[in-house]
Amino acid sequence: MQTEVKGKAAFAVVAAVQLPGVSDIEFEASLAELRDLSKTLGYKVVRTFTQKRTAFDTSAYLGLGKRVEIRDFINGSEVPDSSIGTIDRVFVDHEISPSQARNLENDVGCDVMDRTMVIFSIFHRNARSRAAKAQVEIARLGYMAPRLREMAKLAGPQGRQRSGTGGRGAGESHTELDKRRIRDRIAELQQEIAAMDVERKTQRSRRQERQGLASVALVGYTNAGKSTLMRALTGSEVLVENKLFATLDTTVRTLYPESVPHVLVSDTVGFIKNLPHGLVASFKSTLEEALDASLLLHVIDASDPGFERQLEVTDKVLAEISAETVPRIRVFNKVDQVGDAVIQTEFEIMLRAQYPDCIVMSARRIDDVATLHKAIVAFFRKDLIEAELFLPWSAQKLRGEIFSSCEVLEERADIEGAFLRVRGTRGVLEKYTGL
Repeated sequence: MQTEVKGKAAFAVVAAVQLPGVSDIEFEASLAELRDLSKTLGYKVVRTFTQKRTAFDTSAYLGLGKRVEIRDFINGSEVPDSSIGTIDRVFVDHEISPSQARNLENDVGCDVMDRTMVIFSIFHRNARSRAAKAQVEIARLGYMAPRLREMAKLAGPQGRQRSGTGGRGAGESHTELDKRRIRDRIAELQQEIAAMDVERKTQRSRRQERQGLASVALVGYTNAGKSTLMRALTGSEVLVENKLFATLDTTVRTLYPESVPHVLVSDTVGFIKNLPHGLVASFKSTLEEALDASLLLHVIDASDPGFERQLEVTDKVLAEISAETVPRIRVFNKVDQVGDAVIQTEFEIMLRAQYPDCIVMSARRIDDVATLHKAIVAFFRKDLIEAELFLPWSAQKLRGEIFSSCEVLEERADIEGAFLRVRGTRGVLEKYTGL
């Protein structure tokens, strides 16, 4: 089944059930998010259908009346704009079972895709590194495994028990064989990821030991502007797209202008409400950049009316990966999009009163980026210590390295070498003590 549209306009509708206890604001925010996810897949959402129910319809998610309404719209009897092409897909804002999806498809006359599969499709498309691709595949297989039996029943006789042939044990059904293959594939991928994790951690450790680098990680809701901020802080060309989950692989660059200590900046995968649990678990290794960082920049889209929801989701995911104790700076980005200058000023005053240590900024304003740069450097400089190093003339090849990784406060020459009074991190200074 095709999940992504390329080279042509595609139209879709969104459908959702509002359950008791879900506020109108939360419900609409989730719908807006699903529309953005649909856009990322290449679809233009032309209408949203909603229904309040005490529970999902067990057979087809939506009630019969709403299914008929959607079918009539798709068939054209209620399409107000004749320029709208064929409706290719119905996106639903919850995870539904294979039987619910099949029954809903039969009733509305169109392919159906639930929220979980939308997210999996985007992750699958955007994964670039071996690690990210493997993590997405593990999550997808974990999602499919418990659904195989129901899917086999829906498929008919081919899902039932057959005699064993060609590697299938006697009496082993296609479903059981598929489950075994999935288990084997997941185990294989987990071994690959474990090996990649060891390699990545070794490279990171060597890099930090060699260069005396501190580390800061950008975390936050997807599409909060992390990649734009990353580019502004490092002067590097990283992917910047107005799409959800444009960044899946961790990108690491050096803070620019360079400082003492040198600071590594990493951009991590964005968070989202109701992110499939399998993806949270499988991306823990990618998010380890946040765990290993000395400082987190929690980037929030200040222009989003529901930014408090972003805060809650990010805090929850950080807690799930045991990164809630890492020091952080809340960075309210995109303040230039909240209104005119007067509104921006009032909004900034409100945010600073509510979050006293936050930074309110726009990643597109040079002065704002400089303010954040200063705050990052100040965080790491508070832990610097001073020491006196003796550099023999025979070891002058280390001079450039010391000047690069430390702040040299004073230098005086001696007959056997040079005395340097420097300021740097404890780890860097210990490296050069006793030369």
